[in-house]
Amino acid sequence: MRILIVEDEVVAARGLERMLRELLGSKISSLRIEKSLIGSQCFIAENEIDLLFLDLNLDGDIGFDLLKETSAASFLTIITSGNTAEAIRAFDYGVLDFVPKPITKDRILKAIQKFQTNHLGIKTKYLGIKQDNDLSLIATKDVLYVQSFDKRVKVFKKNGDMFVHNKSLDSILRILPAYFFRIHRSYVVNTKQIHKIKTSAGGFYEVELINGMKLKMGRGYYKELKSKL
Repeated sequence: MRILIVEDEVVAARGLERMLRELLGSKISSLRIEKSLIGSQCFIAENEIDLLFLDLNLDGDIGFDLLKETSAASFLTIITSGNTAEAIRAFDYGVLDFVPKPITKDRILKAIQKFQTNHLGIKTKYLGIKQDNDLSLIATKDVLYVQSFDKRVKVFKKNGDMFVHNKSLDSILRILPAYFFRIHRSYVVNTKQIHKIKTSAGGFYEVELINGMKLKMGRGYYKELKSKL
């Protein structure tokens, strides 16, 4: 397990590290502590992790900025904070759990068990999209479909806007709500926006969306999608 702790209080960070090593032992393949927002951003950009422990208040910086940026990441996040109100808001971004401070070993154990048993079922309500130096939050309910694009994806909204996201289609699909369905190796569609499935005599399938747009559909996805509609 590859773990990143983002915590600006040295004592709190080391205490959490000690608990995790006692509970997980050799299951930890790497564990990194970052004290700042920019340090954690750089580390995540250059390294793969499985689990992030994030304090929402980082010496003047707001942990929410990191949470928004990583809302479509393949790793999961556990919030560690003394501010319950902020932590509750964090669940909109697909966080796994909230561990209140002061942190106890028993509470960390419960969070780890949640990760080990339920980590494939966490979904997000927002996607954080970087455009130049700006960060946009897109509500997943407003997404029409997602298309793979050169190891990244294009996210198309219902209003016609399109954004490029630096994640793979597989990564995006893992955290999108259950009403999103893969219809082709290149497309994931919001099933609430499907008008009908069209077939042709030659065995070709396509999905027609409410706005009239048609997307190619793989034959192997037909039966399961039809059962969902």
